[in-house]
This record gives sequence, structure tokens and C-alpha cells, in this order.
Amino acid sequence: MRGVPLTRRDFQRLAEIRIQEAAALLRSRKLVGSYYLSGYAVECALKACIAKMARRHEFPLKADYVRRLYTHDLEELLKLADLDQQLGNDMRTNAALATNWAIVKGWTEESRYKVSGLNGKDLHAAVDGPNGVLSWIKQRW
Repeated sequence: MRGVPLTRRDFQRLAEIRIQEAAALLRSRKLVGSYYLSGYAVECALKACIAKMARRHEFPLKADYVRRLYTHDLEELLKLADLDQQLGNDMRTNAALATNWAIVKGWTEESRYKVSGLNGKDLHAAVDGPNGVLSWIKQRW
């Protein structure tokens, strides 16, 4: 993410592109690639939510906060987007969303280095299926 800063709209587009690519890989039975891109779509969607919170011409309070924005940790990004309490509330009334988040939050950027053992089908369904995490995030970006 060096060079030209990415905008909220850029992250929204990236989330859409990555989930489409994940679906194409899933159809081709490339489950590991689908796994990685499904999680990456969630990361981009959460970063779109964070970008929505930014105020133009407002100096960030602490450099540590800015460094934290560059994480790939989905639970940390959820907190930085100030969506963790809302997700908790919504999961109490939507068991499918809770199940899906339990699957999605296990995604890590390190999955791109794995060659087996990742269930791209389950992760993609948790991200983009009924009560999917990506749909929930899109309502807030």
C-alpha cells in the first residue's frame, strides 16, 4: 500500500474483485487460492469501513494507530472499524452470521504460503454465502 493512498472506493472495488476471483478459483477447484482471496476480500471490506471513518485534513492522533491500520488481522481490523460490538450484537440474533464469522476470523495472510489443508469452499461460503460476513460488512461500508 505504498505510493498513492487507497480510498474507501478502492477498497470496496478490491473486495468485490477478490470475492469474484475467489469464486472463479472455487469453480476451478483451486481451493487454496479461493481460501486466500475470500479472506482478502473481507480484509479489503473492513479497510473500506475504516476509510469511511477517516476525516479529511484531520491529523491521526498517534502513529501507533496508523501502523495498526496496515494489519491483515481481521479481528483487529473489525475493532479498528469500530464494528466489533455491532457484530457481537448481530451474532446474538443471527446464528448463521456467528458461525460464518467463526470461520472467517481464522483466516490469516500467511495462508497464501500454504499449498494444502485450507478449506476454500467453507471460507468462501462464510464470506459470500447467505448471512455472509462480506454482506454484513457491505451494509456498513
